[in-house]
Amino acid sequence: MKTRKSLLRVPSLRVLALAAVATGVIGGTVVAQTQPLPAIQWDVRRLDNLDRNVRRLERAITQRNNQGEPVLVESDPELIALQGRVALMEQRLRDMELTVRRVNGDLERLTFQLDESGGDNAALRTRLSDAEERIATLEAAKEAAETAAREAAEFATRSPTGDAVTDLAAARALLTSDPARGRAALDLVASTWADTPSGREAMWRIGDIIRAAGDQAGAVQQYAQALQGWPTEGWAGEVTLKLARGLEATNRDAQACAALGEYQRRYAASSTPALREIAARTRTQANCR
Repeated sequence: MKTRKSLLRVPSLRVLALAAVATGVIGGTVVAQTQPLPAIQWDVRRLDNLDRNVRRLERAITQRNNQGEPVLVESDPELIALQGRVALMEQRLRDMELTVRRVNGDLERLTFQLDESGGDNAALRTRLSDAEERIATLEAAKEAAETAAREAAEFATRSPTGDAVTDLAAARALLTSDPARGRAALDLVASTWADTPSGREAMWRIGDIIRAAGDQAGAVQQYAQALQGWPTEGWAGEVTLKLARGLEATNRDAQACAALGEYQRRYAASSTPALREIAARTRTQANCR
């Protein structure tokens, strides 16, 4: 009995399976002669079916070989072409990986350079802030110097002699010869030397002029300004009594009694008997307790 041998041209089974999987993974399609086939969606079920079919085909070929009908497996030209495309794609993937590594290296270098430039920017910002603060300080000092110079110039026009005591003495002397100009001179001393004993004395002397003109309320205001902080000059006790009398004359008995209390605590011990008598009389008139 003559043995019949069957020669079959089929692709390698394992290679066919791998080619099919590669085709599904890369999302490509094998082009037929007439119409392109739809892309195969490879999932677990399809892969299991493919594995079972491959095993069946292997068993069938083994059985044919055992029966004396060997099967010659030859590579399919389309499969070889597909394998070439897969190899080309793998090479491209390796090239892309190398490119990505180079890009990552460049990014790391750029990040390092950016960090360094960020430090430089922070240093520049600090130096800029320091420069701005120094400029602001210089501008403030310049403005203060200009203000001081302007005030000094104005003061030179206000103060005839440049000395508070001398200006006050000149104003008092002028009151005798020319009361109107003397009053103006006292106003100038009071405004120019406001925080000095001479300026305070000019204030209460202006109060005397106002009281002599019949304006008790205006005189009280001048006395109060002269007594701010309760000065210790020799005239302070007498001016305190003038303040109390003016308050009593303008029907402000409670405030008059308060002023008399300050006089008693601060100035009575060093006052003359005449001043103490005025204080007692004013206390009675204001109904102080």
